[in-house]
Amino acid sequence: MHIHVVSEGESVYAIANLYEVSPNQIVEANELETPSDLVIGQALVIPMEGRFYFVQPGDTLYEIAQLFNTSVDELIQVNQLQPGAMLPVGYRLYIPQEPKTDITSNAYIEPTGGQVSENLKNSAERRAALLTYLGPFSYRINEDGSLEAPPLDDFPAIAQNNNTSLMMIVTNLTDEGFSDELGETILTDEQLQDTILDNIIQTAQEVGYQDIHFDFEFLPPDLGEQYNQFLRKAKQRLANEGLFISTALAPKTSAEQEGAWYEAHDYQAHGEIVDFVVLMTYEWGYSGSEPMAVSPINNVREVVEYALTEMPPEKILLGQNLYGYDWTLPFEVGEDTAEAVSPQRAIQLARENNAAISYDDEAQAPYFTYYDTEGNEHEVWFEDARSIQEKFDLIKELNLKGISYWKLGLSFPQNWELLNSNFNIVKNE
Repeated sequence: MHIHVVSEGESVYAIANLYEVSPNQIVEANELETPSDLVIGQALVIPMEGRFYFVQPGDTLYEIAQLFNTSVDELIQVNQLQPGAMLPVGYRLYIPQEPKTDITSNAYIEPTGGQVSENLKNSAERRAALLTYLGPFSYRINEDGSLEAPPLDDFPAIAQNNNTSLMMIVTNLTDEGFSDELGETILTDEQLQDTILDNIIQTAQEVGYQDIHFDFEFLPPDLGEQYNQFLRKAKQRLANEGLFISTALAPKTSAEQEGAWYEAHDYQAHGEIVDFVVLMTYEWGYSGSEPMAVSPINNVREVVEYALTEMPPEKILLGQNLYGYDWTLPFEVGEDTAEAVSPQRAIQLARENNAAISYDDEAQAPYFTYYDTEGNEHEVWFEDARSIQEKFDLIKELNLKGISYWKLGLSFPQNWELLNSNFNIVKNE
């Protein structure tokens, strides 16, 4: 699938003609609400087998073949070129589709307000076919070991209809957020742990969960080994019931990384104990931070490369955000809060405010600025087809197990088109 970045004056019709597809195919693939009003810098996916490359100054066929993991002979053959021919700048080369690789995919889905909205239900129905796991967020552990379930609505039926496994996400969340006190209670009370695991197994059997996913965060830093021991106990109990076990890990770059979010997460131990992990490789830019990319590729790569020193690649799901943020400037850290936006909403904001979208090559992320009706300046960072393809390329380069999305319900059609184009999604037996 080709990615096209809109230039000034371009129309859907002209872009479709360039790639020899119909305008309607582009409209549908990108879910364009105003196809007659494209945004400069907007990244569109072009639904086609393979892609085109337009020759740049200084290019050679060998360099182009290396860039796209193909051979000079194949480029010559599919483009009917004469061997040794000089290609003019701007010449359109067809690049054959790479073979798809097999990956595992997961998406968290978070009902709010005690119920499943129509938007969340529709999102699950539309995307479950491209998911190995669907994870309702989350089962909260109470102090007596009982579990407070999220609303499930039609999620089990949707998963079953799409041969998608359900992931049971278990957390130390309270109404005030992730609780270090609750985490300490769980990890230091063996009898309570037995009760928790009894309840997890019973719930998994009743609902039909296949993976039990522990997302324990903000744990007391000195309880890392207790967390490891709990996971060893859980692994034994759950494996006896035919259940997988996985964990969510904070984005560390070394074993010695300090901070309440990191110290109790032992990458080496988790890699040995559980079936797979989700690296939470996002939220560098977040609602309370200065404006920046949510998951800059350089930071993401650093976390993954550290993880690979502690565990094999076939145990790693790369965490990926399906959203961005809109910061109102000037932004005061500790005082102000940025607004979360879907990639589709970000493009809509750019169009409504006549803003061109720029792209940061170091972070591999799109961004733009605009002024609202009250004269306030805004800075928006989000995800687009280019930034998500960078993450897909990283997964393939490092042979990772797959990807895990936080979270469904935020519109990003290009992600799903590219996911399907790059990978075969493995389904559990």
